[in-house]
Amino acid sequence: MPSEPLHALVLEDEWPTRNHLVELIEGSGLAKVIGAVATLDEAREALGSSSVDIVFVDIQLASESQGRTGLDLIRSMAAAPGAPMFVIATAFQEHSLEAFDLGVVDYLLKPFSEERVEQCLRRLAARRPERGAGPFRVVARKKRNLVFLDPKEIWAFEAADRLTFVHCQRGTFDVDLSLTAVEASFGRALTRVHRNWLVNLDLVREMERESGEMALLVGEGESLRVPVSRDHAKAIREHLLANATGLRRS
Repeated sequence: MPSEPLHALVLEDEWPTRNHLVELIEGSGLAKVIGAVATLDEAREALGSSSVDIVFVDIQLASESQGRTGLDLIRSMAAAPGAPMFVIATAFQEHSLEAFDLGVVDYLLKPFSEERVEQCLRRLAARRPERGAGPFRVVARKKRNLVFLDPKEIWAFEAADRLTFVHCQRGTFDVDLSLTAVEASFGRALTRVHRNWLVNLDLVREMERESGEMALLVGEGESLRVPVSRDHAKAIREHLLANATGLRRS
């Protein structure tokens, strides 16, 4: 378990349910609730002003208009570097496929129980890397040989055909990890841009837009072309343009 508790934010518009979930989270001793809010705007404000590790998100929010749901918050933030982990906390099971495609870590169904919330928090505590921690090197396979890679030289990881591949200037190699395990090991050093891709955004050299689709060219020489899903495109573009100059924005 990390040396300090997880910092949690709760987005739930029904105050009895919100208070109950807060009590369960803090009663576990694994997390501290730094905010409990009822609207998407309040959640974004809290995330902008506080350090948050995990957000518990209700999907159907009666306080929202124009069909906005808790999934809108996840869509807008899940792919952003430094984004918190997200857990769905809802009465509706039918959104699970889309939620996990967006990278949601867990899916809690109402009514919440002490045991289920604690199980979720233990999973999150194990997933969160210690500060400053990360793999010293990555061991990949090249036929019968083992290849040792410095994490800083890695361009991207790809999941394809039930295998995981690591891409870098030295080539493409197999790794014995799932994409989810890679993401947990690297923490915020890699960013999910697609359900099948994790990318080192510091090594992006070009961003393509064609027919409404986005792709990234990553690395030196013969760059790797990585597709960006529509759910992640806005956050990825905003990150790449942050702290950059040379482009006039309307």
